[in-house]
Amino acid sequence: MDFSLIFSALFFTSIIFLWLAVRKKRQISFIQNYQFHDSIKAKVSKQYPHLSNEQLDLVFDGLRTYFYICNKAKRKTVAMPSQVVDIAWHEFIIFTKAYERFSQKAIGRFLHHTPTEAMRTPTLAQEGIKRAWRLSCVKEQINPQSPIRLPLLFAIDGLLEIEDGYHYSLDCQNKSDTGGTTYCAGAIGCSSGCAGGSGSTTGCSASSCGSGCGGD
Repeated sequence: MDFSLIFSALFFTSIIFLWLAVRKKRQISFIQNYQFHDSIKAKVSKQYPHLSNEQLDLVFDGLRTYFYICNKAKRKTVAMPSQVVDIAWHEFIIFTKAYERFSQKAIGRFLHHTPTEAMRTPTLAQEGIKRAWRLSCVKEQINPQSPIRLPLLFAIDGLLEIEDGYHYSLDCQNKSDTGGTTYCAGAIGCSSGCAGGSGSTTGCSASSCGSGCGGD
């Protein structure tokens, strides 16, 4: 047995893993510190004029969070749980060169936007919303199976009173009185459930997310 070859293989494997870890750390730092162009904020404000500057800043915190969990998910589909954050993502994509540069530095590839209705199967959308829930909870140190509060991406449409938004409730019997559609967040963390519509604790609704990232 040639121990020198084994040692060399282990050494180069360690170097590769170290390089990947450093790259991942840089990507996350880039996402968390990225400053979006003011004109993107202005476009979101035009669509939702009731939002204050502080609330608009929260929307873009939500967008950074979404890109963060897309990075953590690698190439797996992550559904978008928020309508207002989805709008901000749309407006960012229009700045094609800036968005392409961002994607490469933040994710390592161009991050495509896939509407829910264009996903290959309803199951893909259902898995995407559960993955978004799990990764969002982990980021905010929330137990995804026994949450005591909603993570930002699932709370923001309700907090900002987005009329056409996706509103989630930990209480599956609770109905939203702020417009939009209410989904049961309490069921997403269960092994057999996801975001059922109209307060349902069973079944899965692909409409509980606006779009998603991931896939080839």
